[in-house]
Amino acid sequence: MLVALVLTGGFMVAEIIGGLISGSLALLADAGHMLTDTAALAMAFMAARMGRRPADALRSYGYHRLQILAAFVNGLAFVAIVGWILVEAVQRLLAPHEILGDLMLVVAVLGLLVNIVAFAVLHPGARTNLNLRGAAVHVLGDLLGSVAAITAAVVILLTGWTPVDPLLSVVVALLILRSAWFVVRESAHVLLEGTPQDVDVALLRATLRDSSPAIQDIHHVHVWSLTPERPLLTLHVRIDEGADCTAVLHEVKRVLAERFGIRHSTIQVEQGSCVDEHAPG
Repeated sequence: MLVALVLTGGFMVAEIIGGLISGSLALLADAGHMLTDTAALAMAFMAARMGRRPADALRSYGYHRLQILAAFVNGLAFVAIVGWILVEAVQRLLAPHEILGDLMLVVAVLGLLVNIVAFAVLHPGARTNLNLRGAAVHVLGDLLGSVAAITAAVVILLTGWTPVDPLLSVVVALLILRSAWFVVRESAHVLLEGTPQDVDVALLRATLRDSSPAIQDIHHVHVWSLTPERPLLTLHVRIDEGADCTAVLHEVKRVLAERFGIRHSTIQVEQGSCVDEHAPG
């Protein structure tokens, strides 16, 4: 993430200058991506670093959620940038600007190389880490923006048709909007304590009931995620009178870990009626 941050932030200045001199919206849009990407990568990097801090008296789960919050903010930032690009593209279509295709092409090619390296660095970890995925979406936006800028520059140099510049910017903006929306939706789901997408609560209850003949019922099941790779669970287990509570607890924990990948769980074992049914309020 730090490598991607240095590459993106370093090339951003060159792309802004190139976009202003050449008059290319595609380059300026890509520079706008890079500006938000630099901030987004910095935020994601700090969140990842702070996420390693141990739990304390105020935050018993530690700081892991900072990564999810960073991903959510990054996704929203990209939605805002896409809106700006669309507005600017409409204005450019209504009032075309002169564009220096040769300068635009050189800057866009350099930007593409930088973005390929940055994306290659981030992509492997983005498959499992939502914070990295949010950062990778930003870099992917830059990469596609560079491709669009190269295409637009070639068309302008060959034909002189400048509307291709804002039109391709719109296409890239819509593609990135889709990816950004997935990041926003998934991070919001985690922040709202939603059930992990790969956990079927009904199947989980049935599997646990069948894991031991002493188990009568599984209820008050709550599953959520600290981060996508850190699912958490609480539930109640009602067992037969005289059954070995410790043995049942160990079996439930084993099934949760091996079948559902849940290794942090809080389980209340009950004999008889549920304690909460008689609790005041």
